[in-house]
Amino acid sequence: MTKETNESKEDYLERILMLQEETHAPVRAIDIANSMGFSKASVSIALKKLEEEGFVVVGLKQSLNLTESGREIASKIYERHKVIGSIFISLGVDEDTAYKDACKIEHDLSEETYQALKKHYLEHKPQDK
Repeated sequence: MTKETNESKEDYLERILMLQEETHAPVRAIDIANSMGFSKASVSIALKKLEEEGFVVVGLKQSLNLTESGREIASKIYERHKVIGSIFISLGVDEDTAYKDACKIEHDLSEETYQALKKHYLEHKPQDK
């Protein structure tokens, strides 16, 4: 699997999880297409592949459900997204820019580097007032 293919898979799985958490409603292909700015046809092809690989199950009324392995990947990437974005915000980066930049690097950091960043951030995190 190429880096781009793996990154794309992670992005789709993360987006499903994000939408489920944001809306607390069933997520469908059209929701993914709208939120990612992709065509419904492109999303359908990607979701079919994710379903074939065992990461997504299509349920009633075309709702998308993450399998255990799909949820594991999505949760890992989503955590990276939130932590890295929070680190950038704590450094003074605008929230929108921080999360866009986090999305760009969340896939590329080694686990060692990510864990070191996370540990440092949590130890030095600005306290809420």
